[in-house]
Order: sequence, then C-alpha cells, then structure tokens
Amino acid sequence: MTDVDTTEQPDGHAADPAERRREQRGWYFYDFACSVYSTSVVTVFLGPYLTSVAKAAADAEGFVHPLGVPVRAGSLFAYAVSASIVVAVLAMPLVGAVADRTGRKKPLLAAAAYTGAAATTGMFFLAGERYLLGTFLLIVANASLSVSMVLYNAYLPQIAEPDERDTVSSRGWAFGYTSGALVLVLNLVLYSGHDSFGLSEGMAVRICLASAGLWWGAFTLVPLRRLRDRRIARTGGAAGEGAVGSGWKQLRATLRDMRRHPLTLSFLLAYLIYNDGVQTVISQASVYGSEELGLDQTTLITAVLLVQVLAVAGALGMGRMARVYGAKRTILASLALWTAILGAGYFLPAGAPVFFYCLAAAIGLVLGGSQALSRSLFSHLVPRGKEAEYFSAYEMSDRGLSWLGPLVFGLAYQLTGSYRDAIISLVIFFGIGFVLLARVPVRAAVAAAGNPVPARI
Repeated sequence: MTDVDTTEQPDGHAADPAERRREQRGWYFYDFACSVYSTSVVTVFLGPYLTSVAKAAADAEGFVHPLGVPVRAGSLFAYAVSASIVVAVLAMPLVGAVADRTGRKKPLLAAAAYTGAAATTGMFFLAGERYLLGTFLLIVANASLSVSMVLYNAYLPQIAEPDERDTVSSRGWAFGYTSGALVLVLNLVLYSGHDSFGLSEGMAVRICLASAGLWWGAFTLVPLRRLRDRRIARTGGAAGEGAVGSGWKQLRATLRDMRRHPLTLSFLLAYLIYNDGVQTVISQASVYGSEELGLDQTTLITAVLLVQVLAVAGALGMGRMARVYGAKRTILASLALWTAILGAGYFLPAGAPVFFYCLAAAIGLVLGGSQALSRSLFSHLVPRGKEAEYFSAYEMSDRGLSWLGPLVFGLAYQLTGSYRDAIISLVIFFGIGFVLLARVPVRAAVAAAGNPVPARI
C-alpha cells in the first residue's frame, strides 16, 4: 500500500469513483475518532476535575503557582485552554504550509492525532495535586486537535467533487456527533454508577478521560489506512525542500495570496464572526443553565447528550436542504434560527429543565448543519493546491480567534449582573455574520478561486 496516490486526475481527485467513496468513508472516521475528546473531555469532565485538582494543591488564599506565577485555582482551566489556543495558532500555519509543499498530509495527520490521543490517555494519571500535569496535557491535546483538523479539513476538496461536498462534510459532522453521544452515554453510566463498579468518583473520571484518548487513537487508524496523499507538481526543486524552515514565510505568502481572493476573505470574515457566536453559545450554555436557571449537573449533562444526538439529524437534514436550496441560503437560515434560539433562551424560566431541554434540542438541530455547510462552502473558495494553508486560516478562525464572543458575554454580565443580558448580547454576532455572508457572491467567489461552480451553492 503506497502513501502517495498515483491514480488521481489532474485536479487532485481520485479517478475511480469507488476509490473516492472509499476515501470519503475513511475520512468520516476521523470525526468519529476525535469528537469524543471535545465532548467527554472538554465539554463535560476535564474542567471541573482539573479545577478540583488545582484546588487541592492551592495555598490558603486559593492560588496555585505554576512557574512561580500566582493563579487562582478556579481560573486554571480557562487559562490552560487559552494557552492551548496560542500554541495551536503558532503551529497551524506552519503545518499547513509543510503539508501543501510536500503533499504529505497523512504522516502529519498521524503525528498530530496520536500526540493528542497520547496526551488525553495520559490524563488517567491526573490525580492528587498534579495540576501542572493536567495543564500540560490539556495544552498538548487541544493544540494537537486543532492542528489535526487543519489537515483533516484540507482533504475535503480532494476526496469530494464540488457537487457532493455539502453531503460529505455533513456526514463527517454526523459521524462525530454520533461517536460523541455514544461515548458520553458509556462514560455517564460509569460515572453515575462508580460505586457499584467499586470505583471512586475520581477514578471514574480518570477512566472516562483516558478512554477518550484510546478511542481517538484506535479509530484514527481507519482514515490513515484509507486516505491517500497526492503528488505535488513542482517546476523546480525538490518537493518540500526547505518546507519547515520556510513555514512562516509561507504563512506570509498565504496571507498575501488571500488578498488576491477578496471574496474568499469576505466569507472567512463572515464565518469568523458568526462562528464566534456559535462557539460562545456552546461554551456558556452550561454556565447559563446552572447560574441563571438554577439547573443541576445531571440536567446539564443530559442536555449536552441531547445536543449530540440531535446534531446528527441536524447535520444530515441541513445537508439535504443544501442540495435543494444551496449551502449559502441554508447557512443564512441557520443563522436566523440561532438568533431565535437566543431570544427564546432569554425568556426561559428558572428551575424548568423541560424548557432547557427544548432549547438544547433546537441547538442540536441547527449546530451540526451550520458547521458542516460552512466547511464545505469554504472548500469551494480555496485555490487548488493550497488546501492545507487556507484551511489553517479557517481553523484559526474556528479555534484560534473565538475569544471575542466570551469577552462580550463576560462584559455584558459584568456591566448588567444578568446572564440573560449576557446571552442576548450574542445576537450581534449572528446578525453581523448574516449580513456579511449575504453580501458574498459565492458563485463569483468560487469562479475567482479557479474552481468549477456547482449547480447549487
């Protein structure tokens, strides 16, 4: 089995439709592999557990001192996530440039995936007062996930024809939400019944954390076996010559090149803004539920599970809508629905879990589709041969620059003392994103990028 595909067409697609479908099925499984980290580790278990470990190591004033810097124990998790974003932002452009210059995405994907999986599995040893170990492993795992997603997303234009990318991207998200829901159910069974299994609560959490890493590593084998690297045509010099040393030069060249595609930049700006709103709703929903609505932890975890299950249907359903109405119109409709969800959230009564579950169901139905279709639409706007570099910018928008929303949320709460005012303040991201996306002539943008224009987009 060779590492480089020799049967592709000049545009980089596999000539054999059966081979292309085989790659697509393999590609879906990376979402299936890594999504459990986002769901079980980041969203549910690690934040509270790492905070408890830090508090166990804290001094009488509640501070820990990593590298001699006083940090309030309750803030450690947030700072670690922020640090991981900085590491990812530094690494993603470099890896994207190397991937495009060498044409060898798969070895880089393997390295990033197994670094993240190993760090996640190592969280089993996060016990006692080992907050520094937990912080380090979180930074490594989060940054590795971001880097791997650059490479994973960059395969989409190569394994899917223009008219099928909405469907392929939506199926990938659906696979991810399916695995997240499945593993979360298993973890919740272990966590809630830890006494009957003869485990302490801490040991149950550590097993849940480590199992996400093992799952990530095991199912990454599927895409690594099925995906193919493409040959890169060079007019002179060896492919990949000086790739590592010139990574940041390539980043600057990529940014200059993106200025030659202003319509692609316009879409990326719209995505940056509305996705910031999406990510903030996801990250702050639990805080809103617990602090403003007075809901218990069991209700919040069950709501997360509901989001995961319904996001599968949402991703697939909106993928079908895109085939009829086009990806742009479907995304615009999803942004209108996000605005309505925030409005409904503002009026939710406290202490009423049924209404919170209804809101979680609505989020699940719109979440997967808006993310999947944004990815597939962007894939049409990427100049051929620059997939990894451009998707590094896309991934930075998704993961590296999603700090404005939490800042607005926090300032709104600080100024008003109301989480209801804070949650409704996020409407601005969906409103501005809607207007900016509506102004992008996507058919002209696809043509300007030198790509074939699908019948519906």
